[in-house]
Amino acid sequence: MNDQHKTTTNERKRPSQIFHPRFASFYEWFARLGQQRRLIDPLRKASAGQAYGVVVEVGAGNGLNFSWYDQARVERVEAVEPDSAMLAYARERLSQAAVPISLTQASVEALPWADAAFDSAVATLVFCSVSDSVRGLQEIKRVLKPGGTLFLFEHVRSQTAVLAQVQDALVPVTTRLFGNCHWNRDAEHLVQEAGFQVVQVRAVGGGLPLMPHLLLQARRTEEYR
Repeated sequence: MNDQHKTTTNERKRPSQIFHPRFASFYEWFARLGQQRRLIDPLRKASAGQAYGVVVEVGAGNGLNFSWYDQARVERVEAVEPDSAMLAYARERLSQAAVPISLTQASVEALPWADAAFDSAVATLVFCSVSDSVRGLQEIKRVLKPGGTLFLFEHVRSQTAVLAQVQDALVPVTTRLFGNCHWNRDAEHLVQEAGFQVVQVRAVGGGLPLMPHLLLQARRTEEYR
């Protein structure tokens, strides 16, 4: 990393009550598996890799998106993550980024920026664990400029009724063991409920039947109210 990048990549801390060290350790190990990377890396490229301008990344987790930001498209990234344990891993990956990244400890439900501050937003595998998903998406909409784009990649509710019922039944387990993960949420519906215009949706196979994935692009089309 060059000296100029060092001067523009920094970290800001804000208090957080979220701390899941066991899940963070498990997720770090799981994300490194070859089979998992073959599935997930192309989806990170199709979401974070498409971001542009001044970017906000919510739920940055352990920083796995940082290396996917394209310096030809991105001016800088403001990344937030509420979990202290995840932040420790994310800090280590700041040096892998080709663009300036500022890392802030904060929740997506209360983003620490003014209205219309960003050109695009990135959320990957985030909204399964957000306590108030619609409020979080409305916060993203607030800080996006009119016409700004949300690039979202999420594992979602199954379209198969039997599998969706199994997801519902196991939510008490997944929320307890996997960092508040609600793997039965309908991400596309939540984005629409928050007031975004969905412009592109792609269902992604290749993973576990109980964890279908979705790639989505949505646009903020009007002034925030």
